Amino acid sequence: MAERTEPEAPEGWPARPRGRVTAALAALTALLLIGHRLVPDGGWHLGSLLEAFLPWVGLAVPLLLAAALLRRSRLALAAVLLPAVAWAGLFGGRLLSGGDGGPFDLTVVQHNVAAENTDPEGTAARLAGTGADLLAVEELMEPATGVYERILGEVYPYRARSGTVGLWSRFPLSDVRPVDLKPAEVHEYWKRGVRATARTPKGDLAVYVAHLPSVRISPAAGFTTPRRDESARLLAAAIDAEPLRRILVMGDMNGTLDDRGLAPVTSRLTPARGGFDFSWPAGFPLARIDQVLVRGATPVRTWTLARTGSDHLPVAARIRL
Repeated sequence: MAERTEPEAPEGWPARPRGRVTAALAALTALLLIGHRLVPDGGWHLGSLLEAFLPWVGLAVPLLLAAALLRRSRLALAAVLLPAVAWAGLFGGRLLSGGDGGPFDLTVVQHNVAAENTDPEGTAARLAGTGADLLAVEELMEPATGVYERILGEVYPYRARSGTVGLWSRFPLSDVRPVDLKPAEVHEYWKRGVRATARTPKGDLAVYVAHLPSVRISPAAGFTTPRRDESARLLAAAIDAEPLRRILVMGDMNGTLDDRGLAPVTSRLTPARGGFDFSWPAGFPLARIDQVLVRGATPVRTWTLARTGSDHLPVAARIRL
């Protein structure tokens, strides 16, 4: 059988370069990375969905590189540099983060312990052994709540709680009050925010613990973020009204720091972020949705802790006041 050859270009026309499809896909990937804020949300909230998993878009780079090498295309190889550089500009710094971060005043831990946790005693013991000064917990559900109160109470003399969220502290707490984060469409019992003043050796610190509504991917509704986004706006309003200069916000935000839906909160605070610190799902973490953010303070290091009985990993951070 005769070997098949590419047809020659007509005289006077340039030969068709190889790898044009790969080059086009590389350019599109770079545009998604650089211009993710320009991707419209629409009714399906596709912009938020992209931003929830934005670092993973970088997986396209090695695939595109392999395709370019397979085609032996200089054009495609050059084009693959575009998403590679874009990804490095957005996330490369996280790969270099490390070390102890320097001097700090507080260690804090944030953990959604999960209502379906079958080992609340083990989870509480793990949290009690973290050495954290402030500990934020979400999804406190009966009968496990008593277990957390008993075990954590042996280490932390001060506690603040509202509904399913709680704060345990080594420092005295005052001015404890619930924070209303309930979306308008929710009519059942729903208390997922609490605020307290922690009287630290470096001065008063307003501490918020928040659990924003869950999001889902639905064939009919797309990325279901409206309730979470509404709660984020309510939390931002509470932060704006906070009279103390120093603020610490911890919680399960059900969104990443890149997600535009959390912009009302993330635009007002400095996130504790080091590396990627993916916290969910615990078995194979894909996204960091458990957050620690501050105002009037400096996060110096953040990391995830070992898995507990929850579907989230605990997130720890060191804070300098």
